[in-house]
Amino acid sequence: MGHNGVMTDPALAPRNAFVGVLIVWAVAFVASIGVGIFVAEEWRVPWLLVVFGAIVLLSFAVQLQYGRTQGFIFRVGASTIGALLLMGVISVGFGLAALVT
Repeated sequence: MGHNGVMTDPALAPRNAFVGVLIVWAVAFVASIGVGIFVAEEWRVPWLLVVFGAIVLLSFAVQLQYGRTQGFIFRVGASTIGALLLMGVISVGFGLAALVT
């Protein structure tokens, strides 16, 4: 009988896929707060676009690292759209704060 290589054991309790989505949201939150605090008002929107591009790449990386094909598009979409909405709410907050001062 031939040797077909090492068999892998199936994961009995696979990792929760939603944790990757929460990680991306947390990074988006911290990055957008950082942009709002450390970047001048006239450069906030371009830097938020750069941060969002990095968030999209991070979303793909985190979900690829998870290693499951089932629901990949849904998880990447949830990560990306959630981060976009979160960054939008934070940028509106910083915009309103700029109007008040």
